[in-house]
Amino acid sequence: MEDNACPYNIESLEVEFKLAEILGPPEQLISNGVLAARELSILDIRVNREGNEKLLEANTNIVLTVQESYEETQKTSKDKDSFRFHCIKSWDPVLKVKLQYVSDDDDDCLYPFVLPLKRLPVGLPIRICLLAENNVPLDLHLQVTGWPQNLDVRLGYELCVDEQDFLKKRKKVVAGALKNLFHLRRDLLEHEVPVVAIMATGGGLRAMTALYAHLLALQKLNLLDCVSYISTASGSTWTLTDLYRNVDWSHKDLEEPIKKIKKQMMKSKENIISIEQLKYYHKELKERVEMGHLSSFTALWSLVQEAVLHDEPNYCKLSEQREALNDGQNPFPIYTAINVKECHVTTFDFREWVEFNPYEVGFQKYGAYIRTEDFDSEFFMGKIVKRIPESRICYLEGIWTNIFSRNLLDSLYWSSTPAEFWQRWVANMAEKRLAVDGKPSGPGNCHLASRQSFGQSLEKLLLWIKHYNNSSDGYATVYKPPSSATGKLSEIFNDILTDRPLKGATHNFLRSLDLEQDYLQQKEFNEWRDTVLDASPSQLTLRDKSLCLIDIGYFLNNSGPPLLKPERNVDVIIALDYEISSPFKQAEMMAKYCEVQGIPFPKVHLSDEEKKNLKECYAFSDEENPKAPIVVCFPLVDCSFKEFKAPGVKRSSSEKSDGEVNLQKGSPYATMHLTYTEEDCDKLINLSTYNILCNKDCIFKALLGAIEKKQGIWPSS
Repeated sequence: MEDNACPYNIESLEVEFKLAEILGPPEQLISNGVLAARELSILDIRVNREGNEKLLEANTNIVLTVQESYEETQKTSKDKDSFRFHCIKSWDPVLKVKLQYVSDDDDDCLYPFVLPLKRLPVGLPIRICLLAENNVPLDLHLQVTGWPQNLDVRLGYELCVDEQDFLKKRKKVVAGALKNLFHLRRDLLEHEVPVVAIMATGGGLRAMTALYAHLLALQKLNLLDCVSYISTASGSTWTLTDLYRNVDWSHKDLEEPIKKIKKQMMKSKENIISIEQLKYYHKELKERVEMGHLSSFTALWSLVQEAVLHDEPNYCKLSEQREALNDGQNPFPIYTAINVKECHVTTFDFREWVEFNPYEVGFQKYGAYIRTEDFDSEFFMGKIVKRIPESRICYLEGIWTNIFSRNLLDSLYWSSTPAEFWQRWVANMAEKRLAVDGKPSGPGNCHLASRQSFGQSLEKLLLWIKHYNNSSDGYATVYKPPSSATGKLSEIFNDILTDRPLKGATHNFLRSLDLEQDYLQQKEFNEWRDTVLDASPSQLTLRDKSLCLIDIGYFLNNSGPPLLKPERNVDVIIALDYEISSPFKQAEMMAKYCEVQGIPFPKVHLSDEEKKNLKECYAFSDEENPKAPIVVCFPLVDCSFKEFKAPGVKRSSSEKSDGEVNLQKGSPYATMHLTYTEEDCDKLINLSTYNILCNKDCIFKALLGAIEKKQGIWPSS
């Protein structure tokens, strides 16, 4: 046999197709090119208690099922005799009715009554009478109505109208601030005003504290009014949720809120698990479930976390932060998370960026957004089927800073160095791309590394445990191998490796929306397509009943993706990196991610020698790509602060110890630390403030460069 000969027999399969005419008008779809929403019908059913008295008195439930509906199956009870089903109109839904004794748990018995809904007149109430056992009549009142096409999910990649309105107002504020700052001879035209953003990473109380100090320094330099966006991740979200309780916070002295958070950080946290607090948690969680929210351990973590950060419950809601944006008086806040699979799939095999802001919550990959106050309501095909009250912001903080939600395989990847991480990611993309699509990978068509074999995973798991039990900023883990009566040890290990100890269950507002047939060819989708499951429609989020939203830090501990939406057109990014185990790591990883995805972003790279002697500030730009932002990066490092207590002011010998900030092994600022001493608070605040102040020229240069770049571009006609 020749080497290129096919070893398989060639067989043929004959398939017969039948074309059928679809009666009635064509279905009206709403689409953004990636997602589509179909038309819905509503079926209302009322069980006549008087007419069905004999059946109901015989301890019999009437079970109603429409398999193609959101509700699927409902049954009568002593308090419920009216029902509503939301159905996809084009699927020709069918109503099935059966009787079931209250004591009967068998839901698989046959339905004696079947009624196709297309036979019912639309908009007209009708009464049907079915004969049950012993010719006892079953009396039902039915009505089918259409549902208006307007959606509660916004399908589109453009910025929402509210954000566009905010930007118009904010540009006037920014233009005035830049004119005053640089003594410009004339007012900047609207198209000449650069969009400046702050991009903060996570890092627990360390990130929260340092961001407060960085904002204070920018305020002292009269730079806060030059900023249009602030994006946050994990611990840095705590800073913004506190500040935006004041509708004009950026024009108030930030020394005051800093004093308050210092006081809170120095307090003992023992009371967060007292008997009184546990009773309070139980009461809050019970009320939350009664309102319609899904039961989730993340909700409990949210309350514990709130007790760590505040003496009293915070009753603020994210949508209320709109008041701080009404006149463009503050930067636009963005909070980030990722959506993952609850089990069996690692964050590196599947995750989707999710953005929260005062106006909307949404997925930039799908171009799908909902009003913030509608988050965690129940949706079906883009419409709200059950409205649930908006959560207090602490429950969102529990999602954004969920330090317990990663699975162990996530940790295997994350414990590696940045070089190993990206080498593994990039090396596997071409292979996975071929496995899924049968064609090579290209820019914007990337997938993360697959799970390794069981043996490799177990080996790395043991190494990870050894590494993290000795890590100053890691998450100590206790691992106990399970026993297996069935012998399927690999399956048990796979569950352990990919299950999430703390799952964030939230109603899925994308539920049942359809993917367009050519969604993979859409530019907007491909820009954020970075996992193998993106090419498998049946495994994407649209098919899940709930979302599993977790801390963004378990992929990239960086809040950059929302700022890089081309619709936001950000010109300058002030990147605040709060990593202490590997300073500068997050900036490098964000740049590498953008490079692989084909997203405009300058290259960020330092040599090994430069990393050994990090400076407080670095600026990066891409002169060949005008769409790439200028990035001014501030790693959390203690350099000239050791010698200077303020820019140009040297320390005396007695003040030397004040400049010694431990950011190494055994640091008091480790992510898991929930309490700081007053001295540690002061050192971190002073260091972070100093690093900005002594590098103001670097920021000024970036702003002037952005203005010059904008002035060289004519406004679009």
